[in-house]
Amino acid sequence: MTVLEDFNRLSSNIVLGGNTLRSAATEALDVVDPATEQKLGEIAETTTAEIDEAIAIGHAAQKKWWAMSGLARSEVMHEVANNMHHMQARLAEAMTREMGKPYKESMDEVEWSISAIRYNAEIGRSDTGRVMGNEIEGHLNYTLKMPLGVVVSVQTFNYPMVLLAWQSGGALAAGNAVICKPSEYTSLTTLMFAEAYAPLPEGLFQVVTGGGPAGKHLVEHPDTNMIAFTGSIPTGQAIAETCGRMMKRSLIETSGNDPFIIMPSADLDITARAAAFSAFMNCGQICVSAERFYVHDDIHDEFLGKMIDNAKAIRIGNGLSKVDMGPMVSERERTRYEGVLENAIKQGGKVELGGGRPAEFNQGWFVEPTILSDCNQTMDMFNNESFGPVAPICRIGSFEEGIELANDSRYGLGANIYTRDLREAIRASEQLQAGMVWVNAPLLDNDAGPFGGTKMSGMGRQLGPEGVEAFRETKFVMIDPDCTDTQDSWWFPYKDNESFDG
Repeated sequence: MTVLEDFNRLSSNIVLGGNTLRSAATEALDVVDPATEQKLGEIAETTTAEIDEAIAIGHAAQKKWWAMSGLARSEVMHEVANNMHHMQARLAEAMTREMGKPYKESMDEVEWSISAIRYNAEIGRSDTGRVMGNEIEGHLNYTLKMPLGVVVSVQTFNYPMVLLAWQSGGALAAGNAVICKPSEYTSLTTLMFAEAYAPLPEGLFQVVTGGGPAGKHLVEHPDTNMIAFTGSIPTGQAIAETCGRMMKRSLIETSGNDPFIIMPSADLDITARAAAFSAFMNCGQICVSAERFYVHDDIHDEFLGKMIDNAKAIRIGNGLSKVDMGPMVSERERTRYEGVLENAIKQGGKVELGGGRPAEFNQGWFVEPTILSDCNQTMDMFNNESFGPVAPICRIGSFEEGIELANDSRYGLGANIYTRDLREAIRASEQLQAGMVWVNAPLLDNDAGPFGGTKMSGMGRQLGPEGVEAFRETKFVMIDPDCTDTQDSWWFPYKDNESFDG
């Protein structure tokens, strides 16, 4: 069966209980290939009754999952990772057709997903609490790490597999059930990805599709126990507000507007390649893309020339061809991005390269990699996420100015600096206000290290031990094994000599 046949098979389907089946929904959304504008299928606007059923099924499945041994849960999760490995080529093709990124990047995303599931499978059984020094002689004092119940993962379109693997991996390792509500742009790929989770107990991992109403119902439902969300600030704020009112756990990763500081000691050949990659990978549709470049006066012109040369070499086209950059995910996203770019040019940005659509395409939502010079901190682009393939460059006169401007932002997801000065590297790692700092190493993750932001870029962490801890409650236990009267010293009746003596 080809991937296109898979899309046809999965159209209007959801994963409910242990089955992939056609939704009872009467409304559907079209799925369109962003490179060809051809319709690939449809996704259902899942009904509230189906969502309610999925939540009830999830709770029943979670109890069975938690009753298994930690070793058994880990082994099942490794089977899931094995399935992803065997499905890698199909999943990568599906991702490229539905979302647009180059096939190589889609293959990488599946590989990262496999790695995340395997890491969480092991970390989830390595620590389920701790024994501490007792307060009372003969007592046993310890903690238990308990699952939350049913975790909802509300996904975005740019990395729908790996972000789901991060969240589902942590949630499953912690003993929870998972319901995924994928992006409308990448639901068919997610439904195919869900087939890799077949080794899990029936109903432990489910997928409901649709737009805002489906997500809203999941967030507001009294029987969902946690919401893990990746997406925009306004939606993240609304979810966090609802969860706060309901005393429901949330994990929020919203937008980024990451700075990229370049100092005179940097190797400019390597730095220019890194900068182009950081700005234009996945057509700039990455929350940790470099979106604000601060380049020291001493090397500004030389760096600009080298970055232009690197950007000129980027091959644009259908992600299933030999290309480096595919289209944007949708016509709506391209229109939004072009408005952001037009405004930046009106505010003084000088187009050094790009700025429009590639002339060779008469279909598809393609744009050119764009470099702007003469930019400054007051421009809207330096204060809002562009989420497209543009690199605006601002001159700086010193390391201190670079740090100050980088931190002058409501965002705090990632931050980059290129320097071979050890003092600058250490100072930047301490002073940059971000959840992650990359020194000469942009856009890298580590399954064993936490991913997340500060300020308006979100709350909580994914990956690492923190990524499992996010999906667990800590229960404190005190036991007197002998059931003696060792607590007598503070029980009734209080001793006379402990009363107020006047």
